[in-house]
Amino acid sequence: MSYYYKTHFTLAEARQALPELRRRLLRIQDLLAEIRADESSAGPVQTIILRGNGTGPIITGAHRRKQEAQQLIRDIAMEGIQIKDLDTGLVDFPHLVGDPQREVFLCWKLGEDTIEYWHEIEDGFAGRKPVRPN
Repeated sequence: MSYYYKTHFTLAEARQALPELRRRLLRIQDLLAEIRADESSAGPVQTIILRGNGTGPIITGAHRRKQEAQQLIRDIAMEGIQIKDLDTGLVDFPHLVGDPQREVFLCWKLGEDTIEYWHEIEDGFAGRKPVRPN
């Protein structure tokens, strides 16, 4: 599979990415909840289950969930979208503004209908400002 790493997004491109991004982030959150539940029920001792012939570990349900979550995270990152907080579903899209152009982030998190905010790179979420109408 080849990946296209997008360096910067227009507002329209970032908004267009939201439905699939929302689906992926919700899946990651579900997987992380299942992984945390597995780890808390396992207690401090981790048991390694070996295949019948003793040649290596079986890929357990928890391991499969970790692999799936990691792959989803990699896929998002390879598209150029920056995950800032998995628990809240906070992400940034690199974006260019101004003349001369400078990089800022279009900011979105799960639960928001669309991208309505941006911030300077150094300001982070606390420095979010409304996107100007087109």
